[in-house]
Amino acid sequence: MVNSDGLTLGYRIKWRLTWLLLHVAGPAEQSDDMDPRRRMERERAERVARYRAEHAEH
Repeated sequence: MVNSDGLTLGYRIKWRLTWLLLHVAGPAEQSDDMDPRRRMERERAERVARYRAEHAEH
């Protein structure tokens, strides 16, 4: 399961709907650095990592 530390319910719902829309109606499969779904996954992972880093200090 994808970790959701620091992600609001609204963000997670919007993220999932956008990801699914890109999966169904988005561009054809591209290399990882050009694929918008992979970019979304990287950005989400970065958000979670920032949240964990900020809360690990406290």
